[in-house]
Amino acid sequence: MLMRGGTSKGAFFLADDLPSDEADRRALLLRIMGSPDPRQIDGVGGAHPLTTKVAVVGPSERDDIDIEYLFLQVSVDRPEVTDKQNCGNMLAAVGPFALERGLLTLSDGRAPVRILMNNTGGVAVATFPVAGGKPVYAGETEIAGVPGGAAEIVIEFEGIAGSSTGALLPTGRSVDEVEGVEVTLIDNGMPVVVLRGSDVGVAGDETCEELEGNADLRQKLEEIRLVAGPLMNLGDVSQATVPKLTLVSPPRAGGTISTRTFIPHRCHQAIGVLGAVSVATACHFPGSPAAISASLQTGSDVIRIEHPTGTFDATVRLDSGPEPSVLGAGIIRTARKLMDGIVFPRSY
Repeated sequence: MLMRGGTSKGAFFLADDLPSDEADRRALLLRIMGSPDPRQIDGVGGAHPLTTKVAVVGPSERDDIDIEYLFLQVSVDRPEVTDKQNCGNMLAAVGPFALERGLLTLSDGRAPVRILMNNTGGVAVATFPVAGGKPVYAGETEIAGVPGGAAEIVIEFEGIAGSSTGALLPTGRSVDEVEGVEVTLIDNGMPVVVLRGSDVGVAGDETCEELEGNADLRQKLEEIRLVAGPLMNLGDVSQATVPKLTLVSPPRAGGTISTRTFIPHRCHQAIGVLGAVSVATACHFPGSPAAISASLQTGSDVIRIEHPTGTFDATVRLDSGPEPSVLGAGIIRTARKLMDGIVFPRSY
């Protein structure tokens, strides 16, 4: 089934329908998506990392979990499939997909589904409308980066801090210096290097095309990322898709902060769900590159993140103890079923 989840799009599979051997699964998904090829002309991939994603969904043996979800990022131009990160956008469609495939039985109304995110071990509770035992996709909720409205899906996260790196702040500090640039190395569901755009010559209102065309900027960001990887307990990240990098600047449209995110080598047209949660968390740390907005002084938990195509609201609650810890985080997304059928790899 092809589905849009948030501002991403990809193929959803039942776990039992894919090979259990990791190498066989990787080879099959590369053929299905048409990688490696910049256009993915011989597959169903969307020729961009945001539209070349895979969700693998199955039942859970745990009493406190309804379904399990594995996210796989398929590379466009390289023969690679990685499970080293989560995707909160695709997560938005996991509950509806599971209901469509009969993995769940839900009563009509707004139904909560507890999802184990196998990439990191964190838990998400997705609540979405159900009618006649099927997901409701139509609605009035609009999210930046997606035309039109759809049914609201509320996602609350549990236990995602340090899910990839072992700690909310892997170095134990809210500010580090990497390659001469002040950064916050943070992992509240997604490992992210947060830095001021001005420190690398970025005003913050550039288009993604302008930033991707800046070879000096991309080289500098990759130098920072390669050093940050080991500092974040991620080891050699030269072939990895994490950490992401978010360049922050003062807001321009009434938000809390303005962002441009590299994922890690392409500029995101919006911002990833869990990346947004990590950046929103960084906003709460005094002295952090992200602590540039007076709006946090109001005590509101909502961080409005501006990005190239609009805004993204994330809710983060931290405790006030000597060691920072996350009490809760949540977001609002939408999702939609696009196509249900049979996909044919290059050989079958």
